[in-house]
Amino acid sequence: MTTPFSIRRARTSDVPAIKSLVEPLAEERILMAKETVAYYEGLPEFRIAESGAGEVLGCGALHVMWEDLAEVRTLATSPAARGQGVGRALVEELLAEARGYGVSRVFCLTFEVGFFRRHGFEVMADQSAVDPQIYSELLRSHDEGVAEFLDLARVKPNTLGNTRMIRQL
Repeated sequence: MTTPFSIRRARTSDVPAIKSLVEPLAEERILMAKETVAYYEGLPEFRIAESGAGEVLGCGALHVMWEDLAEVRTLATSPAARGQGVGRALVEELLAEARGYGVSRVFCLTFEVGFFRRHGFEVMADQSAVDPQIYSELLRSHDEGVAEFLDLARVKPNTLGNTRMIRQL
């Protein structure tokens, strides 16, 4: 039986729930752990899947990286909500937001290749997705997700085994 849910913007009161969704996945090295302050700082990027009873079932964020490029990040669902369309709804919402920003490509770094493939993402063969001049600009970012996208050596221990995927909008 599918639990009815809705998608909404995250609120400060959601940060503990976001952390609790991410922590077990971070322990399994599926997602990167973040300090609590990073969730508060990134709160405007987050969307929440919430049950009719107010339970947080999932979360996901969209981080704009450049004029035409954004990243879906920190996509997580509770074990009880898996297979009920929560992840799909979050991805669709984040892709719609990317379109609203004028972004034409969305990136993700994931172990869930099949899931993202079903949502139109393709495995990135190389870095040719980014113009060399933009690449040099992105190198100035302090954001770990940007470093992951650029495949920088300093984030390699966090990304081993992940697949870099991209979707054209």
